[in-house]
Amino acid sequence: MGREVSELRYPAARLHARKLRDHFARQVSDPRGPRRQGVELPDPRTIAALVDAGFWASLQHEEGYAPEISLAFLPPGRAEHPMRLAAPLALRARALARLAPAVERPGIHLGVWRDGGKLVVWGTTRAVPSSCFVLEVLGPGLLVVKHRIRDSPKFRNVAVFEGERVKLIRRRAGGASDAPVLLRSLLGHGAGRLSDGGDDLLLRLAVSMRAHRRGGTLLVVPAESEKWRESILRPASYLVEPAFADLAELLASPPEERAPAMEKAVDAVAGLTAVDGATVINDHYELLAFGVKIGRPDGRPRVERVTLSEPVEGNRPVVVGPLQLGGTRHNSAAQFAQDQREAIAMVASQDGRFTLFAWSPREGMVHAHRVEALLL
Repeated sequence: MGREVSELRYPAARLHARKLRDHFARQVSDPRGPRRQGVELPDPRTIAALVDAGFWASLQHEEGYAPEISLAFLPPGRAEHPMRLAAPLALRARALARLAPAVERPGIHLGVWRDGGKLVVWGTTRAVPSSCFVLEVLGPGLLVVKHRIRDSPKFRNVAVFEGERVKLIRRRAGGASDAPVLLRSLLGHGAGRLSDGGDDLLLRLAVSMRAHRRGGTLLVVPAESEKWRESILRPASYLVEPAFADLAELLASPPEERAPAMEKAVDAVAGLTAVDGATVINDHYELLAFGVKIGRPDGRPRVERVTLSEPVEGNRPVVVGPLQLGGTRHNSAAQFAQDQREAIAMVASQDGRFTLFAWSPREGMVHAHRVEALLL
C-alpha cells in the first residue's frame, strides 16, 4: 500500500503506529463496535502513512502560510454529500499543502481511502461518522488524531504529535472523581455540578482563551457565595455590577437560537482574560469582574506545593512548587484554588499551555491539571 512503513521519513509515525491503532480502537469502542457502524479503523501501516504525510505537509508553506488540514480515513460511500475529484490524488505532502488553502476552514475534511493498494485523497466531506479516524494538521510539526463523539458533532482527541513527542490521551485520569468538571467532560465523564451545557461552555472559553495567545486567568466561583471576594485585592478596578448575564441567558435559550450569538459571547468573555489580572465568572456563567488581582487572605497559609499531572499515557502525578509551573499568574491561581476550595482557576499561557487548578480533597492540596493536549 503506497510506501512501505520502512520508507517513511518521520520516525514517530513508524514507531507509534501500532500502539496508536490499539489505543484508538479502545477509545472509540462501544457496545455496537466501530465495524458495526460501517467504519473501518486503519491498520498500523495506514496510520503511519497518514501521519507521515501529514507531518511533512505541515512543514510546507504555500504563499507564506503553514498548512492547516483535516484528513478523514473513510471511503466516499460513507461520507455525507462528498465532493469527489475526477482524478484522486496520491497521498503526498506536497499535494496536501497545495490543497490546504481550499480546506483550512473548520469542518472540512479531505477524504482518504485506498485505490489499487495505494492511499489517495478522493475529495472532501463536511461530515464524518463517529469512530472515523481523523488526523488534523494544526501547525508545523503539530498533528492531532481524533474521532467524532457518537451522537454528537464534537470531536475527542486521541493523540497529539509534537515533533518527536507523542502524547496518547488517557481517558481515565487519576483522581477523576474529584477533578474539575471541565477535565471530566474532556475525558468523557459526567458533567458534575455545573448547569446543563456548562461543561461545553467552559470548554469553549478554554479554547478561546488559548487562541488569543496573550495569556489569561479565568476564575469560576460558586454563584451562591461571595467568599471569592476575600481573595481579591482592593480596590478592584473592573467589578461588574450588576453581573453581566449574556452567557447565562444564551445558555438558557433554545439551541437553534443560541448558536449564532454564542461564539461571539464566548470570545468576548475570553478576550477579557487578556487584560492584566483575572476574570471572574460564577457557575451560572454570569460575569462578575475582570482585571482583578488575586491576593492571599489574612491568616491563610501560602501555597507551597501542588500536584501536577497531565491526562496522557505514561504520565505520573508529581508534587512541585507552583512557581515551577510558570510565573506569577500560575502562582496566584494556585493560591486562589487553595483558599477558595469550591472554585476552579483556568490559566492560559502565552506559549499555548493550559492549566486547571482545583482543590483536591483526596490529595489534600491543589491539583494542577495540564490539559492543552485536550484543547487542540
